[in-house]
Amino acid sequence: MASSSSYNSPCAACKFLRRKCMPGCIFAPYFPPEEPQKFANVHKIFGASNVTKLLNELPPHQREDAVNSLAYEAEARVRDPVYGCVGAISFLQRQVQRLQKELDTANADLIRFACNDLPPRSPPRSSSSSASADEHRRPRLLPPPSSSAAAIFLSALLFSPMD
Repeated sequence: MASSSSYNSPCAACKFLRRKCMPGCIFAPYFPPEEPQKFANVHKIFGASNVTKLLNELPPHQREDAVNSLAYEAEARVRDPVYGCVGAISFLQRQVQRLQKELDTANADLIRFACNDLPPRSPPRSSSSSASADEHRRPRLLPPPSSSAAAIFLSALLFSPMD
């Protein structure tokens, strides 16, 4: 958060807006001259006037977080004008769901191997017509238990006293 007056160079906002950077410039602590694209994106998406109003309404200790949030959203909107950062969040949520399913499947397989009674699950097939006759005779297994149920079952199985 360098002040523009100590370096005798206007902040990125004042340079972009082509105005003189005064010592009490509201933008100077948050838009250093080395990061001109940060302010350009924020200005393009939100407008300098709106950002000025927002920063003046916030207490000083919250301004840096607000500017960082505005800069992140502005960059996301420049990359994806329709969804912005919501698109990135949705992508990450889908990835977490997919990985949770993989984890549940792995835990279920671990339980099967630990019990040594059930054969490992085969991966899902894309078409049902390619199933072999053996798969039709094999009883259907229950869906994989949740991760916590798997952990409880395994710990009970592994740490129970042997008679």
